[in-house]
Amino acid sequence: MDDITPASLSQHERDLWQEGRIKDLWRVFRIMGEFVEGFETMSRLGPCVSMFGSARTKPDDPYYKLASDTAGALVRKGFGVITGGGPGIMEAGNRGAREADGASVGLNIVIPHEQASNPFVDHDKLITFDFFFVRKVMFVKYAQGFVALPGGFGTMDELFEALTLIQTRKSTKFPVVLMGTSFWSGLVDWLRDSLLAAGNISEHDLDLFHLCDEPEEAAEYIAAFYREHAMAPNF
Repeated sequence: MDDITPASLSQHERDLWQEGRIKDLWRVFRIMGEFVEGFETMSRLGPCVSMFGSARTKPDDPYYKLASDTAGALVRKGFGVITGGGPGIMEAGNRGAREADGASVGLNIVIPHEQASNPFVDHDKLITFDFFFVRKVMFVKYAQGFVALPGGFGTMDELFEALTLIQTRKSTKFPVVLMGTSFWSGLVDWLRDSLLAAGNISEHDLDLFHLCDEPEEAAEYIAAFYREHAMAPNF
């Protein structure tokens, strides 16, 4: 098969390539705009904890109540709550924060199962993003801790990005809590029996997160961390 070179492209293909290049240049300004809006809004908040979990969790699911109760416990410890602003666990987190009279922040993005913000996000603390990577920066940069509840690919993405940033010291260390030991225990076993056994992670990497089932325990674990560490943006 012949190599593809600029000379081998048709005029139409070259036009499409040039059009894409121009769009990319303008896309830079859209990305900058999202960062500016995010930094401006998030930097005004006090200490907050990011909560993650499935957008598909229904209000009658026990994990919905666990998320709401955990958010309330965090507020009572002096933290606001940041979620993705959508339904499911995110709604539960925002609901618990609102009902406890704490800051309820939503970083929304329009994707399947997450089409609009939930009604428990404070109106002045709602940001809607087009770019996933900008949104993810906001979750990490301004969070004093992470609380992950049962979820899917997005939850795993956020969890492992946070652990990677801490592990590689690209972020300051912050507490990470996995709520729901029955859900997470299989993953933790796999990390120990496969990744650690193969030498792909270090033993102390398994200390980068804490498993629990009680909202007050999760909130106290994060609060205790900041009795010994300063609160500041993570990078």
